[in-house]
Amino acid sequence: MAKRSSKIEITNRRASFEYQFEQEYEAGLALTGTEIKSIRAGNANINDAYCLFENGELWIRNMYIAEYEYGTDNNHEPRRNRKLLLRKTELRKLERRVKEKGFTIIPYRLFMSERGFAKLKIELASGKKSYDKRESIKQREDKRSLDRLKKVFKSV
Repeated sequence: MAKRSSKIEITNRRASFEYQFEQEYEAGLALTGTEIKSIRAGNANINDAYCLFENGELWIRNMYIAEYEYGTDNNHEPRRNRKLLLRKTELRKLERRVKEKGFTIIPYRLFMSERGFAKLKIELASGKKSYDKRESIKQREDKRSLDRLKKVFKSV
């Protein structure tokens, strides 16, 4: 069986600026047929999405998956709540940590696995303070200036 190329990768780039990541998990998604087809077409957005626990289960809310173009009246609702699939031990660990002050679960990256399943990389994170954000900006600008210098010296 040939491996599929996982070209689809939707990231929440703002999350790494707003939050300090502590731990990462890879979760499956409980989706309908038109949702997975829409994700394969690249029509999804996780920028406004957030995760929370309900009755010991982890759910993602406000994740946008566009209605499938060729779907009929069986099409899905774009911003419905979707269940995240993790092992029970991982769920218990996450729930314990989220109850601690300052921790939250951030959906960071949506991608297709080698087997063709939609996976969501979620991060256990704590919010950054304003001075941490300034440090991130400084590191990013330093990296850009180094890359520019390398480019200049490479062309000479």
